[in-house]
Amino acid sequence: MLPDFQEDIKKALETLREGGIILYPTDTIWGIGCDAANANAVKKIYELKQREDHKSMLVLLENPNMIPSYIAEMPEVAWDLIECSEKPTTVIYDNAKNLAPNLVADDGSIGIRITREAFTSELIRRFRKPIVSTSANISGQPSPAFFDEIGEAIKAGVDYVVKYRQDDFLEAQPSTIIKLGNSGLFNIIRK
Repeated sequence: MLPDFQEDIKKALETLREGGIILYPTDTIWGIGCDAANANAVKKIYELKQREDHKSMLVLLENPNMIPSYIAEMPEVAWDLIECSEKPTTVIYDNAKNLAPNLVADDGSIGIRITREAFTSELIRRFRKPIVSTSANISGQPSPAFFDEIGEAIKAGVDYVVKYRQDDFLEAQPSTIIKLGNSGLFNIIRK
């Protein structure tokens, strides 16, 4: 049986398509997100988080086959890294493309994670584009482990708050982060 989050999906999609930002559950912790190709929406997230806009954020996709649409070259080893990862894994790729310029790091890289979480997967599948994912906190403050730990300024500052999984108290793990060069060499930044 599918989880009952269709109304949340509908409202989140409307918000994303209108250039708004959402507060939503991910495969790691609660995140703030928007259309990853909309520079104005990305700017709203930087402002809400009170974060400098040269600190890049990652994007979520629901299918690894979408990755080549957002990076210039997909190193062959990337497919193995994604397939073999047992926990959520963010891979930082060189030469991002087709994303909001203010989302991409100064060196042209972008972090991409393939989500396996039901709500986020369905949202991205129906949106047909990547969405931004950044922790639901003001920059410099601790990342909230649960919905109840998210600050009121964040809740009030987004355009839509997803109801699904607000009462979920399972301990979330941050993703593994791997920096992958075009040559196929990679460096594990966080396990």
